[in-house]
Amino acid sequence: MTGRLQDRVAVITGASRGIGRAVALGMAAEGAHVILVARTVGGLEEVDDEIRKVGGKATLVPLDLTDFAAIDRLGATIFERWGKLDILVGNAGLLGTLTPMSHMDPKDWDKTLAVNVTANYRLIRSFEPLLRRSDAGRAIFVTSGAAHKCKPFWGAYSITKAALDAMMKTWAAEVEKTPIRVNAISPGPTRTAMRKKAMPGEDPTTLTKPAELVPLFIELSLPSCTRHGEIVEYQKVKAKTA
Repeated sequence: MTGRLQDRVAVITGASRGIGRAVALGMAAEGAHVILVARTVGGLEEVDDEIRKVGGKATLVPLDLTDFAAIDRLGATIFERWGKLDILVGNAGLLGTLTPMSHMDPKDWDKTLAVNVTANYRLIRSFEPLLRRSDAGRAIFVTSGAAHKCKPFWGAYSITKAALDAMMKTWAAEVEKTPIRVNAISPGPTRTAMRKKAMPGEDPTTLTKPAELVPLFIELSLPSCTRHGEIVEYQKVKAKTA
């Protein structure tokens, strides 16, 4: 059976675990060739094994997203091999240190900003020309309600996610007259390692499983998707379909 993303090329960052892993498996099952980006080789290989079991295809890219020159090299490699990119999923992110703003270590601040904001800017810079070569380029970023709640001690995470939202909307406005569609997903409380670190006493069985988010990512990746410049909240989507 032909999948809904048959032969489309997708880059997924933070693909070795959590939401990124679930999206990689879901898109591969729908026929996409997934380019998996993460820092850990072992984690990527485990996801690749699962993709192969369902007959999917993946390319593994061990890469630290703070190596910005490597992002440019990846863009060049994708152009040489496929000549285009159909889907970009900017999922990788850091929680940062939960601490008062005045106590934050400058190195922690810089790293959180680099991964959550600057790396996504570099992905846009490197991959927009490739997405323009697709008949229906799609970009999806993973944001958070923390961007607007601005809770005490969550400064680095909240501020960088707010910046990501502004960047996504700005880029969406810039490419509005092209076939590219750009959106963000706010998953809400999800059963991930980041969530466990932030909320160590929380009951994980009350949280959304990463696999539950996959249909929304698929929907926003389809050539037929017309949504653009939106922050799509999974919890609201779930409530409407319940």
